[in-house]
Amino acid sequence: MTLHTLPVHAAFAAFLALSGAAFAADGEADESAVARWEADKTVIFDASEVNLDDFKWIARPVIVFADSDAVPAFATQIEFLNDRLEELAKRDVVIITDTSPDERSDLRKKLRPRGFMLTLIGKDGGVKLRKPFPWHVRELSRQIDKMPMRQQEIRDRLATQ
Repeated sequence: MTLHTLPVHAAFAAFLALSGAAFAADGEADESAVARWEADKTVIFDASEVNLDDFKWIARPVIVFADSDAVPAFATQIEFLNDRLEELAKRDVVIITDTSPDERSDLRKKLRPRGFMLTLIGKDGGVKLRKPFPWHVRELSRQIDKMPMRQQEIRDRLATQ
């Protein structure tokens, strides 16, 4: 069944599902993390704002864990990422931070970091890289560019030019 053969209300519901838009109980629009990221691929999210599964097949999450935002390794990593956000955006990277170990976010429960940790998740949802120290975007980009899915994205982009 195609979208144009659906009743109007079903087509609207399908549009909302595809666009990532959600509605709060009071009927007002509640923009999802994916929609916010698609509008600005340089936004940095707190772990409490995202559900990792929402980004599956859409983006490559880079998660930066630390026991506090005052940890020097965390500050260094965020500086590295901020300096080259556009490079990461070209690779569909969404940056997520978690500096609240006491809150036990879903990401913390799933990935179980100890102190500082940088984690790269592939679009397939699998952990591709874990580093216990800050990593330059150049190195992170190289790692991403080696991934088969990223290589296919590059080939597809070249074919359409």
